[in-house]
Amino acid sequence: MSNATMRMKVQRVRKELRRGFGFPLLLALVLTAMSSLTWADPVTWQQLSESERQLLQRFENRWNEFTPEQQARLRQGAERWTSMTPEQRQRARQEFGKWQRLTPEQREKLRDAYRRFKALPLEQRQKIREARQRFRQLSPERQRRLRERWQNMTPEQRQRFRARRQRKESSD
Repeated sequence: MSNATMRMKVQRVRKELRRGFGFPLLLALVLTAMSSLTWADPVTWQQLSESERQLLQRFENRWNEFTPEQQARLRQGAERWTSMTPEQRQRARQEFGKWQRLTPEQREKLRDAYRRFKALPLEQRQKIREARQRFRQLSPERQRRLRERWQNMTPEQRQRFRARRQRKESSD
């Protein structure tokens, strides 16, 4: 998906948020925005399942104005939402709440980091995922101390730390 297409989708989501549409719908849009989809023919509102109509009810009056691509995204997002456990839904709500509280600059910084991450070789991404998992298994206090230590490092100290880690990993 091109950056221009993604920006248009983000703008559309922001517009819907300003209109006061609910979280399930927004989550449906966000969760499917980056997935590769095969687009179907247009579907009428009456052809939707009861659960789809319930989740997407705010779009009822405009449903026929959506492209088949938009309809498919909304339907897949609704399907994903309904397949989530209550715990997964709660976590999604919490994470989305964190996202909403970010400034536009913070969001862009995260998007840039995500793009850089996706550009890394698969092996390197896997190492990062494993390191993140190890970090998450630490106690909250230990995580806090490590974050503070990292934040208090100068750029030069951080660079030396990274270089040592790379040397250590290459010798393993």
